[in-house]
Amino acid sequence: MSENQGPKLENTSGPIAFQTEIKQLLNILVHSLYTKREIFIRELVSNASDALTQMRFIQQTDREILDPSQELEIRIEVDKENKLLKISDTGIGMTGEEMKTNLGTIAQSGAKAFLEAARDEDPDLVDIIGRFGIGFYSVFMAAEWVKVTSRSYIPGEQAANWFATGADTFEMGSADKLDRGTTIEIKLKEDALEFAEEIHIREIIKIHSDYVPYPIYIGGDENQTNRQTAIWRETPRSIKEDQYYEFYRQLTLELEQPLETIHFVADAPLKIYALMYLPSKPDRGLFTLRGEDGLKLYARKILIEEYSKDLLPPYFRFIQGVVDAEDLPLNVSRESVQATAIVNRINKILTNQVVQKLNGMASKDQEAYLDFWSKFGHFIKEGVASNESNREELSSLLRFRTTTNPDRWSSLDDYLEHMKPGQDKIYYILGNDESSVSRSPHLDYFQTHCYEVLTLTDPVDSFMLLGLREYKEFSLQNVADSDLELPDLPDGKEEEVEKDQVDPLSEKDINELISIFREVLGDKITEVRVTDRLTNSVARLVDAKGSLGQEMQRVYRMMDKEYQIPKKILEINPGHPIIKRMNEFPNGSELIQTIIEQIFESALLIEGIHPDPASMIPRIQKLMESALLQE
Repeated sequence: MSENQGPKLENTSGPIAFQTEIKQLLNILVHSLYTKREIFIRELVSNASDALTQMRFIQQTDREILDPSQELEIRIEVDKENKLLKISDTGIGMTGEEMKTNLGTIAQSGAKAFLEAARDEDPDLVDIIGRFGIGFYSVFMAAEWVKVTSRSYIPGEQAANWFATGADTFEMGSADKLDRGTTIEIKLKEDALEFAEEIHIREIIKIHSDYVPYPIYIGGDENQTNRQTAIWRETPRSIKEDQYYEFYRQLTLELEQPLETIHFVADAPLKIYALMYLPSKPDRGLFTLRGEDGLKLYARKILIEEYSKDLLPPYFRFIQGVVDAEDLPLNVSRESVQATAIVNRINKILTNQVVQKLNGMASKDQEAYLDFWSKFGHFIKEGVASNESNREELSSLLRFRTTTNPDRWSSLDDYLEHMKPGQDKIYYILGNDESSVSRSPHLDYFQTHCYEVLTLTDPVDSFMLLGLREYKEFSLQNVADSDLELPDLPDGKEEEVEKDQVDPLSEKDINELISIFREVLGDKITEVRVTDRLTNSVARLVDAKGSLGQEMQRVYRMMDKEYQIPKKILEINPGHPIIKRMNEFPNGSELIQTIIEQIFESALLIEGIHPDPASMIPRIQKLMESALLQE
């Protein structure tokens, strides 16, 4: 056998054919998958860790074992000159028959599942090799040939060799290995010689296997390379604050302390270890290690996925951390219904933990929660809009400015406490900023009668309202709705308002003014009418019946859709001094026409839908000139 063909085996049995599925599998690994080839080291170390775990369990129950005092460890050696990489463990080992079964005829279900995923051209196929129980074969992405030497922990069993080049057959023979465990010797391909560099191997171990529960030694170095102790698997009460921060810093390279830490261990219904952080700001730092959203997913301290986006809902994507699922099956993949169900259960558990933490912050440390809200509030609003199952819990976390308390944040529960007797709705108003909203004519009635109104000026509020239609059986009501049912006033209040409106216009005068408004504004509006809902303002714009609601109109505008703002109804206040004074001017007055145009465009401006506010300047100047002439 030549050097390229590999070392000669003693007492070889001759070529043995792989089962059909493995032949197809090897063809894919050898000829198709070349990205992220370092994954094969992760898989071999993971297999070594499993063998050591089995050995540790046997040591507790069986005294008749080979080398009972041998340390449980993993060693990696490189021989750059000869292009060799060697990975050894002192685990349970294998007999010749076990090697033939484990390495030559793996469970067909795993191979078939992987092949089905390969046919679907899964873009992350190389990352999920280990989930199908075929991780060992990933070695052929980088190997010219592989030789496995193993001796079982059972005294008296002989050591054996297994050899393959990635072709259709493998060979087996006897070996003279004296100690317990398994050694995998790999002859690297010419285009995979980076794996003969110790520094590169150390980097790979740090990324993928830093928390394997057994020491990993590289070369002749007796200082272990991996950290071994996974902080997230420790009991929360045993971890100090500075340890949490140190791990967060190593995880992200962020220098600022996280706002909060969520560390919990669950034994049922699934065994899960999780350590999550609320970062100090939503934007990742320039030098962060976390280039994408998603949690690091481990299975028994072996990194399975660097950026798992399925473990939390999208609106919690800012959260950093790790999750270690003890019972995660090997075939966890999007194609597996069972795996999807488990991931969904993990998602539910983690989401509940985050919501509980945020509720705890809101109730026990309002200052810390408001700091969180100022930076991450739009994520919570996104969750309210998109997630029906957690909507009420998320809604309790919302904070708003209100007309009663414009300088501080209020929750919906705070609003409910301030509701007037008999009030059955939560009132809100949409706008572009607090200043313009505070001057909105839609608030006239509510400010006159001291009803609190939520002022929603965040662009994402329109999306939020698509999901938030009620809270604790109280429906939310936009005060700008044309069909708004006004709250009932205590006896005598209506009469007081009517007495304030002295010398009201006659019905004839009102109808004549409405005709003039319609003539001047033409097709800019759908209708002009009087309203009793205005007290301090001269006019307002409302949507015509059948138009999209204000919330959807703002959503379309935010999404840059080709969308025509629907024509509005202009409602005028017949008791306002401007309207009453206009009645004194003769029909056809140029000044009246100018005033009507300004009333309309001022209403457009306050609604935030004026297409060209600067165009009003000449008209305003003209009105000022007229006012001075009147003097």
